[in-house]
Amino acid sequence: MLFLVALFLLMSLVVGAAAHTSLPVFLIAATAIAGWLLVFSLRERRTRARQH
Repeated sequence: MLFLVALFLLMSLVVGAAAHTSLPVFLIAATAIAGWLLVFSLRERRTRARQH
């Protein structure tokens, strides 16, 4: 339960920060985060495939 409260607090901070930035800055940050998550998921998938 504490994890959910912390998650919602963090999410509200991110959404609040995104609301105060300009659209181009928000889109660049969103693209960078999406790219990082894509690279991370591909590395994890490759690591798990090697373990099996």
